[in-house]
Amino acid sequence: MLKGFKDFILRGNVIELAVAVVIGSAFTAIVTSFTDNIINPLIAALGTSPDVDGLAIELRAGDAATRIDFGAVITAGLNFLIIAAVVYFILVAPMNKLNEMQAKRHGVEEDEEEKVSIEAGLLSEIRDLLKEQDTATGGGAHRAE
Repeated sequence: MLKGFKDFILRGNVIELAVAVVIGSAFTAIVTSFTDNIINPLIAALGTSPDVDGLAIELRAGDAATRIDFGAVITAGLNFLIIAAVVYFILVAPMNKLNEMQAKRHGVEEDEEEKVSIEAGLLSEIRDLLKEQDTATGGGAHRAE
């Protein structure tokens, strides 16, 4: 039972996942600082009313509970896109490329043209066997003509 747990923990993808979580957490702080200090002021500059910050409106004037803050939603969306892009381009894309190179090195992946030619060859063999079988039995049920 402990051996199974040890194998699970030491599996490559579990360790990679742990590293990704730590890096993602650290990077989230950087992105949040960027959006809070650069993006939010730019969004706030778009606001038209002097008593409302940025792209927010109050459904009832003076009642903060009725405030709808579109700027915060835009900021959260930008945070997500920035973090997703960094994770993809720094972690996912290089790992995919590395896996692809290892697969080619070990001969796991075949060329598409080679796959097509193998399939065409197999289909030709099946056709020929059906013709032979049809000729041997004297029937005409499997004519390829």
